[in-house]
Amino acid sequence: MFGTIDPPDDDTARGVARAARRKVAWRVLPLVFLLYVVAYLDRANVGFAKLQMQGALGFDDDTFGSGIGIFFIGYLFLEIPGALLVEHWSARKWFARILITWGFCSMGMALVTTPTQFYIARFLLGLAEAGFFPGIIVYFTHWFPRPDRARALAVMLVGVPLSLALGSAVSGLLLEQGWFGLAGWQWVFIVEGAPAVVFGVALPFLLTDRPAQARWLTPDERAWLEKTLEAERREVETTSGAVTIGRVARMPAVWLLALGIFATNTGGYAMVFWLPTAVQGLLTSLGRQSASADVLVWTGLVYLCGFLGVLVSGHSSDRTGDRKWHCVVSLVGAGVFLALSTVPGQPWALVFIWLCLTGFCANFWISPFWVLPTQALSSSAAAVSIGFINMSANLAGFLGSKIVGRMKYEGLDDRACLLFLAACFALGGGIVALLRVNRRRE
Repeated sequence: MFGTIDPPDDDTARGVARAARRKVAWRVLPLVFLLYVVAYLDRANVGFAKLQMQGALGFDDDTFGSGIGIFFIGYLFLEIPGALLVEHWSARKWFARILITWGFCSMGMALVTTPTQFYIARFLLGLAEAGFFPGIIVYFTHWFPRPDRARALAVMLVGVPLSLALGSAVSGLLLEQGWFGLAGWQWVFIVEGAPAVVFGVALPFLLTDRPAQARWLTPDERAWLEKTLEAERREVETTSGAVTIGRVARMPAVWLLALGIFATNTGGYAMVFWLPTAVQGLLTSLGRQSASADVLVWTGLVYLCGFLGVLVSGHSSDRTGDRKWHCVVSLVGAGVFLALSTVPGQPWALVFIWLCLTGFCANFWISPFWVLPTQALSSSAAAVSIGFINMSANLAGFLGSKIVGRMKYEGLDDRACLLFLAACFALGGGIVALLRVNRRRE
C-alpha cells in the first residue's frame, strides 16, 4: 500500500518495519477516512438541503451564498491552534471535542428560521470543525514515516468526493421524509450530523495518540517506529531553523501555489455547494421537471466521477513522477468541460456527460497539488508555506460562494454562474503552469 523505506540491514529488522507500517495503516487510516467523510458531508450538506430549505425559509440566493461562505471565516480562527493542540496535547481528546461540537452545530442547522440564525449556525460550524484537517496532517507525522505520509493523505482525500456522492443519495431520501412534523431539509441536518457526535463519544476509545501508547504494536515495532519518526524530526529541526514566514512570503513559488489554489477553490468550493441548484436549473431550462431527490441522484453521479478522479490521479502521478502538469491539465479540463455544459440546445444526456467529466477533473488535481510544495521548495520552506497555502484555499471558499449567491440574486442564470466557476478552474490551472518544479525532489 505504501512506498518503500530504506530497510534495516537484517531480515528480522526489515520484517519488524513492514509489520509496523502495515498495522499502522490498517489501524489509523480506515477510522480517519470515516471521520473525514463525515466532516466533509456536514460542511457541504447545506447545498443538498437548499433545494427545500430556501423555499421553506424564504431566503434569497445572496443570503444563502453568504451563509455558505461564512463557514470558512469561522474555520480560520482555530485552524493553526488546532494543529498545535494535536502536537502538544492529545489528538484523540481534541478530535473528540471537534466531532461532538460540530455534530451538534450541524444538527442545530435544523432549527434555523432567520438569515441571522443561518449565519451564526454556519460560523459556529466552521469554528467547531476548524483544526480537524490540519490536526490530521500533524497526527499523521506521529504515525507515518515520510515516504508513507503522502499516500496516507491521499487515502483520506478520497473521502471528499465519496462523501458528496453518498451524501447526495442519502439527502435525496431524507428530503422526501416528514417524520414528527419536521421537514425533509431538517432531517438532512439531524441525521447527517448525528454520526459526528457518536464518533466523538467513541473516539477516545478508538484512537491512540502516539506509538508509545499503542498496545496493538509489539515492543520491537513501537521501538522501530519511534526511532524512525524521531530521526525525521531531528532532520527537520536541523534544516528548518533559518526559514521564517517573512522569507517564505518572498518566494514566488509560494505565491503561485497560494494564488493557484485560491482561484481553483473559488470555483471548486462554490461548485460543491451550488451544483445541486445548477443541475436543477439546467434540467428546468431543458423542460425537465425533477423532484429534489432526482436532482440529487444526478448530482451524486457527478461526485462519484470525482471519486474516480482522485483514485486515478494518485496512481498516475506516482507512476510518472509528474505533479504539475497533472494539476494544470485537470484544472483546465474542468474549466473547459464545465463551460461546455452551458452550451444551449444540447440534450440532457450530453450536458450530463460534460458535468461528469467536470467532476472527474475537478477532483483529479488535489493529490498531485499537495506534493508540489515539496518539489518547488526546500523541505523546510514547504513545511512553513503549507499553512499559508491552506489559508488561501479556505478564504476562496468564502469568496466563491458569496459571488455565486450575489450573481443569482442579481438575476443571472445558472449558465452564467457555471461559466464563472469554469473560469476559476481554468485560471487556477494557468497560474500553476507558471510554477517551476524540481522533478527529482520528492
